[in-house]
Amino acid sequence: MKIVAITSCPTGIAHTYMAAEGLEKGAQKLGHTIKVETQGSVGVENRLTEQEIAEAELVVIAADVKVDLSRFAGKKIYETASNAAIKDGAGVITAALNS
Repeated sequence: MKIVAITSCPTGIAHTYMAAEGLEKGAQKLGHTIKVETQGSVGVENRLTEQEIAEAELVVIAADVKVDLSRFAGKKIYETASNAAIKDGAGVITAALNS
């Protein structure tokens, strides 16, 4: 399954990137492909393209701040805290698939 994700935290430093890593490892462990956009203190990195969003079957938002979801209209979206993705990325992906 193709998944896209956004991670972000209030300070945009450690948790943003740790959550991205957790989701990437979790998706890989479960056999899915994922691209994670980080919205951190240095701005947006690894920005999702319109094509990647169009091809995605699932959108995961692991953030502790408000994320603009308008790019994902019509997509299945699962939202959680960044800490959940840090602790158990595979569990977040599984919960998102089952939601």
